[in-house]
Amino acid sequence: MEPTKSAPPETNSAEVERQLAVFKRGTTDLIEEKQLRGMIAKSLESGVPLRIKFGMDPSSADLHIGHAVQLRKLRDLQDLGHKIVLIVGDATAMVGDPSGRNKLRPVLTRADVDENLKTYTAQAAHVLDIDKTEVRQNAEWFDEMDFEALLKLTTRMTVAQMIERDTFQTRMEAGEPIGINEFLYPLMQGWDSVVVKADLELGGTDQLFNLLVGRRLQEQESQRPQIVMTQPLINGLDGRKMSKSYGNAIGLTASAKEMTFKIMQVDDDVMPTWFLHLTRLSQADIDAALAGHPREAKARLAAEVTTFYHGAEKAAEAAEMFNREVRDKVLPTDIPEVRWDAAWGEELALPNFLKEAGLCQTTSEARRAIQQGGVRLDGEVAGDVAHKVTAPSAEVLVQVGKKRFKRLVPG
Repeated sequence: MEPTKSAPPETNSAEVERQLAVFKRGTTDLIEEKQLRGMIAKSLESGVPLRIKFGMDPSSADLHIGHAVQLRKLRDLQDLGHKIVLIVGDATAMVGDPSGRNKLRPVLTRADVDENLKTYTAQAAHVLDIDKTEVRQNAEWFDEMDFEALLKLTTRMTVAQMIERDTFQTRMEAGEPIGINEFLYPLMQGWDSVVVKADLELGGTDQLFNLLVGRRLQEQESQRPQIVMTQPLINGLDGRKMSKSYGNAIGLTASAKEMTFKIMQVDDDVMPTWFLHLTRLSQADIDAALAGHPREAKARLAAEVTTFYHGAEKAAEAAEMFNREVRDKVLPTDIPEVRWDAAWGEELALPNFLKEAGLCQTTSEARRAIQQGGVRLDGEVAGDVAHKVTAPSAEVLVQVGKKRFKRLVPG
């Protein structure tokens, strides 16, 4: 970050407000704005960037675009010249974050965490300039913490202060157990802020309690308390919180086609949130897109998101594939083949064939699809469950529903 000591006061003031607007876009909690404005001004005067902390626990193997809400914000702040400190929580992941949890989560082993760690930084690099990012694993300091130091850390908060968090209160009211280890998590996350001397910590709205603990611990250590900034969690394809375990997520490493096709499936009511947090369109452009037809708005959303991860050319190709395969109901170009198996003999009952071809998981599912008119052979509806498929002498196009296709070819 270049020093700006010689800049006229009015220029410096304008830059402070410009940067503050970037910080505030899409922000839910900001504690405190006045403090942040002063810190930005001091950073511009001194040329010393702010240290902006973000923690990711490798509790699963993959990141999804829900994580990109914070990652893209971090990239914006990185582009302003500030220092991103990415905490990869290999120690905290073993404890498990109780935020938003209504049940005690199983404890991960170090082996589990190490396996998940293999891809985390590489996936974050799809958004961040990783060469300019300070990446730290918090096992670096927690593995060196002896029992006496751990006991000292636990004295930093009382049980009464800990159970103020709404997650714990809800679970207590529901009679759900709370592990003692879960009380450690906010303290560990807060201690990360002390170690890396964070000026600001970013997290989801479910992280507010943990982020405030960081402020508390920094004050106890005579450090300037970090700014706390949160952003909302976005819903997935089915309206629930985006999560790999729900099967409603879009991976950061998803192909351009998968990303585009899945975004085109989202509910209309999530589009304002997705536009705000997953694109960098102005509010005026977002409003203009949402004022039009929902399908066109969704296409714009898909184009913006896919372009960020894959570039404009691949995003355009994916959009064209969607138009051909879904909007215009033209057959896909990559229909897989299934070769007639000699073990089937000369003919096979249609429900059994659909199962063997991988178009239905069971013969019961196949029968339902047939009875509902969802099965076509070379474009003709096959509505009789007693129909026999014979060994073909030429290619036969088999379709189940709108999206499942196979080309049956001679054995």
